[in-house]
Amino acid sequence: MVEITVTYEGDLRCRAVHGPSGAELVTDAPVDNHGRGESFSPTDLVATALGTCMLGITAAKRGWDLRGATVTIVKEMVADPERRIARLVARIRTPGPLDERARAVLERAALGCPVQQSLPERVDRPVTFEWDTAPADGPAH
Repeated sequence: MVEITVTYEGDLRCRAVHGPSGAELVTDAPVDNHGRGESFSPTDLVATALGTCMLGITAAKRGWDLRGATVTIVKEMVADPERRIARLVARIRTPGPLDERARAVLERAALGCPVQQSLPERVDRPVTFEWDTAPADGPAH
């Protein structure tokens, strides 16, 4: 169990404190929703959670070095009938050569990460993988 304490600071801005570590982050409503847009919005954090969840854990468990891998998430909102996330488009890029088996393992992990599994079906979540095309000697460099 993890406890996170969120304090409203006014003007649609909140400060969140991660109980176990004491790390803090600030959220701000986006400009198109009456905020200042000076930090991550709550829905930006959902997109961020998806991207960070998709990277790393499976590779780290296998000793694969994927430093430099990136996930770019494009968040698309809708306002009708209610304001919500409609689509989170993910593009995953990995450095270095990976063989087909390693690619399959990483694809399964990204598509099955806990955040992916927690989002409702009505949020469209297409994922594109861009692999380094250099020949692979083993599972990963």
